[in-house]
Amino acid sequence: MIRPAVPADAPVIAVHRSPDEVDAPERPVYAAWVADALERGLYVGFLAVSDGGEVVAGAGLTLLEWGPSRGDPQPWRARVVNVWTQPDWRRQGLARELVICCLQAAQERGVTRISLGTSEMGRALYEGLGFRASGTEMALVLK
Repeated sequence: MIRPAVPADAPVIAVHRSPDEVDAPERPVYAAWVADALERGLYVGFLAVSDGGEVVAGAGLTLLEWGPSRGDPQPWRARVVNVWTQPDWRRQGLARELVICCLQAAQERGVTRISLGTSEMGRALYEGLGFRASGTEMALVLK
């Protein structure tokens, strides 16, 4: 069963963000942000739940007030984040269903541009949903 995420799910979503990494100490900060963003409507999440009630997969959508741009008067952009499935639940279409829920949520909000980061393992999933690589972005980390 797929259900919308609620603020109480924020700790689980924080684990999905970094399930195997050593930055577990940062999870409470991210969980607090997710809970607040869910309440304010700036994060929309979906969770796949087993018959026993265990969250086995999830995906989220961060909504960003980007401002209108040339050729697109819609000020909102979205980014698909925190797509994760427990290893023993993979290859069953859960991630695809969850991302589709995110895309529908974006469309319901009038969002026309959606981005995401991917691994090689996830690339085929996203390409199958219409995402294309965009090599125009750059980043800088200010210290």
